[in-house]
Amino acid sequence: MPELPEVETVVRGLRRTIVGRKILSVTLRKTDFIDDPVAVETNLPGRRIEAVERYGKFILLRLSPAHDDKNPDVPAPLPTALLVHLGMTGQIASIHAAQPWEKHTHASFVLDDGRDLRYTDARRFGRLAYLSEELLPAELRRFGADPLEVPVKEFVERVRARRSRIKAMLLDQTVLRGMGNIYADESLWKAKIHPAKLGASLSAKQVTELHRALQAILNKAILMRGSSISDYRDADGEPGEYQGQHRAYGREGQKCQRCGAIIRRTIVAGRSSYYCPKCQLAPRGVLPLALRNKPGRPNLLTNRRMKEKTKSKTRLRRSKKSRRRKAA
Repeated sequence: MPELPEVETVVRGLRRTIVGRKILSVTLRKTDFIDDPVAVETNLPGRRIEAVERYGKFILLRLSPAHDDKNPDVPAPLPTALLVHLGMTGQIASIHAAQPWEKHTHASFVLDDGRDLRYTDARRFGRLAYLSEELLPAELRRFGADPLEVPVKEFVERVRARRSRIKAMLLDQTVLRGMGNIYADESLWKAKIHPAKLGASLSAKQVTELHRALQAILNKAILMRGSSISDYRDADGEPGEYQGQHRAYGREGQKCQRCGAIIRRTIVAGRSSYYCPKCQLAPRGVLPLALRNKPGRPNLLTNRRMKEKTKSKTRLRRSKKSRRRKAA
């Protein structure tokens, strides 16, 4: 599912097109992923989108109060927000209203500039929720620090105070909000820390290096618009480019680009975790899983990336041909 860099990329794209726009109407189709469909349909029309923010893996559309023009003496409601979680296959984008609805489009918000804000989700593992001023703080309070904002001292204290495995800790949204499997593996590889190591067993120097690696990788992934492994697309419908920079995640059976050893896989916190057995020494008793791919042979994730790259080049060629025809 989209992690912090992918969600941040979508947020930055939406800011360019929907901030300041007024929502005129709402159309919902399948609603089993929406907390309260009636609340969304009745409370969003008339609201202006004041800001688009990322909170961990969530997108927050901050909404203005809805003024009652017929009864100006009635106090306006407090500002509210629409919470969006993309789940595994969710996509949200601002497009021209005349454009046909894509398959699996389940929510559309008509804006005052002739565009629609549309949410599509093939598997409907995402979430939409209208949150009042009272509900919003309670919703967000259960999440931990943002990994791009947490000071190094606080990060070191959080990690070394726990006896859980470091990979599990990075994935725990009550510790760090927004981290996921891809960037946890990549950060641990860069910091030379095995994903099964206990947080309390790491030195302050190791955790400081992990903090530096984590922030560097997240910032670079944001600049490259995230990783497109399967379904992820940014707010313009384009795939990310960071998947070509992966050094550990999904590279089982391939050579480590730092030392040449073969990348292996183990299970930590119920998730596949990729690491270099030479650079990231395993704690006692933690063994790698049997290789699913022969060393040097591209694995399933690599094959998907190659196919995605081919599709991206094809779309680019078609787009250039279309522009040339219009120019002619």
